[in-house]
Amino acid sequence: MKLKNVLLVVNDIEKSKNFYKDLFGLLIVADFGENVILTEGLVLQERKLWETSINKPVVAGGNNAELYFEENHVDKFLEKLEKCGQTIDYLSKCSERDRGQRIIRIYDPDKHIIEVGESMDYVARRLLKAGMSVEQVAKKTLLPLSQIEMLV
Repeated sequence: MKLKNVLLVVNDIEKSKNFYKDLFGLLIVADFGENVILTEGLVLQERKLWETSINKPVVAGGNNAELYFEENHVDKFLEKLEKCGQTIDYLSKCSERDRGQRIIRIYDPDKHIIEVGESMDYVARRLLKAGMSVEQVAKKTLLPLSQIEMLV
């Protein structure tokens, strides 16, 4: 068995299509009007169609899930968000986790949480470049020492 897609229920399909296309570079694979399949396995579906298909009203989530994207150039992505012409609702503009990974957390137009973070290989390379030893990077990132050694 293989997970094929993740479906998000949205209030305005056009607004959501533009959001994911403009900010994340996702492309439309298939557009069925109220149901749109994007690259990377993301499906958007209009609220009305979803409610009809499950025969129940949509119950809003409670900040208990997120979409995760990797972007090694966090500062450039942050600039893109600032200049995109859309109002971005930030959970955290840019923060660094204990493991050294820099992340940005935002809401999409329907309040789905999105996290954008550096890949851990990129974090390890950045820390090595900053002068940390292989052992220090392994300890900081919690990546196996052998994985860090392959990056040197």
